[in-house]
Amino acid sequence: MFSYRHAFHAGNHADVLKHTTLLAVLRHMTQKETALNVFDTHAGAGLYRLDGDFAKTSEEAAEGFLKLVATKPEKPFAPALQDYIDMVAGFNAGNHWSVYPGSPFIIQSLLSGRDKLKLFELHPTDTKTLIANVAQLEAGRQVTVLREDGFEGLKKFLPPPSRRALVLCDPSYEVKNDYARVVGMVADAMQRFATGTYAVWYPIIPRPEAHDLPKKLKTMANKAGKSWLHATLTVKSSKLTQDAQGEVVRPGLPASGMFLINPPHTLKAALKDALPQMVELLGQDTNATSTLNAGG
Repeated sequence: MFSYRHAFHAGNHADVLKHTTLLAVLRHMTQKETALNVFDTHAGAGLYRLDGDFAKTSEEAAEGFLKLVATKPEKPFAPALQDYIDMVAGFNAGNHWSVYPGSPFIIQSLLSGRDKLKLFELHPTDTKTLIANVAQLEAGRQVTVLREDGFEGLKKFLPPPSRRALVLCDPSYEVKNDYARVVGMVADAMQRFATGTYAVWYPIIPRPEAHDLPKKLKTMANKAGKSWLHATLTVKSSKLTQDAQGEVVRPGLPASGMFLINPPHTLKAALKDALPQMVELLGQDTNATSTLNAGG
């Protein structure tokens, strides 16, 4: 249950998609004066070392964020993508990319004094690290770390007093049941607080549950009469290959998606420009592509 550690995957292509989207959502939602409540159901450790043992073991950032900043595009970065790069740069000195901010730190960096952030994390080691990392912010009561199951823990906070909230849900999906739990959590949350913004990240892998998840969320949004947005980024083929010794080589994560219910009206335009550049700069073979659909 506690085998997944995001430190191995920090800054990969899925993080590029997820955090570019998250930042674009927050830029819009934090403009209003009314307090915003943000919930991160699977917060992880909060901050990650790109020059540490975990990151060096997987080297996923080399094909994600680090590849992005090492490449000089033919034209300027799309505004949303440049904003994302600048945000990560704020956690690093010069062009030495050693620190990667997870969702908790990205979110907190945009919040005002009236806003609140609640972070759920169950992994014992990551929870301890998250608490220590958050303490560096000296954010007081603005940020709360809860060693709880985010799927269940969210319930007691909805609806929020300010009637404004963003929920980010990005479990590891290592447990097959996570797919069903995501759908159940969003359905319950929308009954409690129909006007909240819900952002779900998911892996696109050869598994029925992974392909059914966005379909179920879309059906849920349509039935509730809510707007939705679905963005995906594919960087390579999902097919198994063989090495020189004839051993089967798994491709790793080939693609991921973000599905949002009640997204900001500005998000589609922001991603429309950013996604093609992600494909251009992060694509690993001819299967690299992106999709962007919206409705409601």
